Amino acid sequence: MLFDLSLAQLAALTIALVGAAYVRGYSGFGFSAIFIASASLITNPLPLIPVVFTCEIIMTAFQARGIRGHIDWRRVIAMLAGAAIVLPFSVTAMLAFGADTARLSVSAIVLLMSLVLLSGWALIRVIGPAGHMGVGAVSGLCNAAGIGGLPVAAFMTAQPMAAATFRATMIVYLTGLDLITMPLLWHGGLVTMETPIAAAFAFPLIAFGVWLGGRRFLSASPSTFRRFAVILLLILSLLGLLRAIL
Repeated sequence: MLFDLSLAQLAALTIALVGAAYVRGYSGFGFSAIFIASASLITNPLPLIPVVFTCEIIMTAFQARGIRGHIDWRRVIAMLAGAAIVLPFSVTAMLAFGADTARLSVSAIVLLMSLVLLSGWALIRVIGPAGHMGVGAVSGLCNAAGIGGLPVAAFMTAQPMAAATFRATMIVYLTGLDLITMPLLWHGGLVTMETPIAAAFAFPLIAFGVWLGGRRFLSASPSTFRRFAVILLLILSLLGLLRAIL
């Protein structure tokens, strides 16, 4: 069995995979955090992080046609520049100390941010490239544990932004983030021969989940989408805290 998983564990991870892909298809983020939080309850999630990143890259290819005209490239490039600076250090630290420490601190920050956003607070002024680079750096610190999208999603949810732009920009940013992180994980020994095999088995499930989520997005109002994004951030942060504490 892949990664020495039992049939029961594989079945549970399959359900988590489809659910996470649905959320990604709808919101543009949350796939890694949901799947890794679920996997953490079942097995050691570290070997699965490269599989998750491979799946995210595959999902972007699947969604590319529908998001092309909505991507805010200036935000994407600035955030990736910030992330690229810190990722080598964050991956080294994660391999040394484990993912739980990173997940605990990130989840606490995202939980606080989610509660603030639920109160109705939002950023009024436009955030420039330096601010986006800073957010990208925070994201890079978090992505070694597979949850680099959460601080970016919280930051972008607080800004006035069309739902289609939010979703498309998150999808492209997370893909770039994963492409930068994968070689570092390979160097750290987390990418093995089982990684592409697991990703190949996961592809049909991912395609189905993303398709369902994409159909749901097309019928969602902007206010519904923003509230969903905030509540999702809140749930993911609580899952991360519970997993790190228990």
